[in-house]
Amino acid sequence: MKILGIVGSKRKNGNTYSLVQEALRVAQEEGATTKLIILGDYSIKDCTGCEGCKDTYKCVINDDMQKIYPLLLEADGIILGSPTYFYNISADMKAFIDRCYCFEVFAEDDRSCWLSINEALGGKYAAVIAVCEQQDEKDMGFTPKAMSKPLEALGYRVVDTVKVFNLFKAGEALKDNKSLEHASKAGERLVRTIKLKKDVETKIKELKIG
Repeated sequence: MKILGIVGSKRKNGNTYSLVQEALRVAQEEGATTKLIILGDYSIKDCTGCEGCKDTYKCVINDDMQKIYPLLLEADGIILGSPTYFYNISADMKAFIDRCYCFEVFAEDDRSCWLSINEALGGKYAAVIAVCEQQDEKDMGFTPKAMSKPLEALGYRVVDTVKVFNLFKAGEALKDNKSLEHASKAGERLVRTIKLKKDVETKIKELKIG
């Protein structure tokens, strides 16, 4: 079982990084193989809407997303983490999400009829971690949904959404036991959900259902 953590903050060892890493730590303890990437370490161009991916489900832009796509396809689950920038996700996270458009498939004669390749392959699972400097949830704005809604469209069921407030200085998350605990539980729930899926798949075969 593979879990991929994706950090949308350029601050290495910052609060978003620390919380995603904590979720991965617990996921690893639960038996998963984990990998963490920081989007700021990659050169990711904006989606141009060229529809070059329409028939191949592969983006035609030759940049560092080509290194990330195989990791996404291999992972049974992913954890997205982003700080809140002006009531929304970071530019790095937005560019990453937009470039996952190549995994969407539309009917030739009716674009209201669509699905993701993840759905076609049986579905995957995800968790979301949103971090905000302010204390009021309204100041977090669209950050959680700006990750969870695209994930749902991409064929992931979001099993946990972690909303963390009042963190700004790098390292503060490591002193916030409540936030660490929520991130830990998100990693745990993600792995256990994937394990449950695999167990049910096995039982369905044994029972010869379908």
